[in-house]
Amino acid sequence: MARGVRRSSGPLDARAQAILRAVIDDYVTTATPVGSQRLVDRYRLGVSSATVRTVLAELETSGFLGHPHTSAGRVPTDAGYRFYVESLVGEMALPAIEQLTIRHQFGQVEFATDQWFRLAASTLASATHAAGIATPAKPRAVRIRRAEIVGIAERMASLVVVLNEGSVKQALLAIEPGTTDDELAEAAARLNRSCSGLTAADLAERLRWFEDAPADDPVFALVRRAGERALRILREFDATTVEQLFSDGLLHVMAEPEFAASEKLRRVFAALEDRRYLGELIEDVTRAGDLRVFIGGENRTVEMADVALVLAPYGRPGSAVGVVGVLGPTRLRYPLAIGTVRFVSGLMNDLVDHLYS
Repeated sequence: MARGVRRSSGPLDARAQAILRAVIDDYVTTATPVGSQRLVDRYRLGVSSATVRTVLAELETSGFLGHPHTSAGRVPTDAGYRFYVESLVGEMALPAIEQLTIRHQFGQVEFATDQWFRLAASTLASATHAAGIATPAKPRAVRIRRAEIVGIAERMASLVVVLNEGSVKQALLAIEPGTTDDELAEAAARLNRSCSGLTAADLAERLRWFEDAPADDPVFALVRRAGERALRILREFDATTVEQLFSDGLLHVMAEPEFAASEKLRRVFAALEDRRYLGELIEDVTRAGDLRVFIGGENRTVEMADVALVLAPYGRPGSAVGVVGVLGPTRLRYPLAIGTVRFVSGLMNDLVDHLYS
């Protein structure tokens, strides 16, 4: 099971912890199995090569290291990475100048909600040299902010519905021949006066007022028709667990030796495009209410067995919640990934608070 980040001394003594950390630090950098002599040469462990070999064997027996058949060196296991994250390393804060730059970038798109998620994904990818991912903050029950009706043909108009968290939805709307632009504008104005701020349940109740449209008021009939179509839009949106996944930095992951076979990475992102799986993942993270780390086999699907995910929720529980995070090989720079994801999720919290305040 994937867990959050916590600190504990665990089952290893100080010497074993130092050697395990050295193995993981070295493997994260080199992507090659780590032998005892290399550890002695590169790290100030204060013990002999023979002692290191003994401890390496003990760490392997305990399940923290693996031993590839084709190499004399060791590699970390999922359990080794988990102990490393929970007990051996902390978060690596971004340099102050980089934090200032990122804050400035987000400040430039403060009111452009459609740009938040692209910027979050690209920022995470750039800072961690892994793949950055972000999902829009999605409320459990979306509300209408406003609607517009634009004529596009003699018998057809486009209904544009802006949802409260910034998404824009469009649908075709049948209109009577001869309907004027002024009548379309009046219908939109009446719809906004009656329905702005309503959820699907609220709108369904409000539409009962429109059941008996006056026969001599074509605009009223159009308002009812537009309201019914808007209701379908709200219900369809509410039924979707995850509206969209934004990602950036795929090339960073493709460059890693673990993913030299492009098919392997394609399966990873195919798994993330599965809305059901992604919805369950987001539910796990938002329910915990804090950053979560999913390492290798801790992921629920076999396609994700070779990757690590660092995810954090953002938004307002009960109003709108999304996630931001980093995806990379299990040989991820966890301190940097954790610190960066937490920083970006904090910025996204500020944006959502500003939107809903």
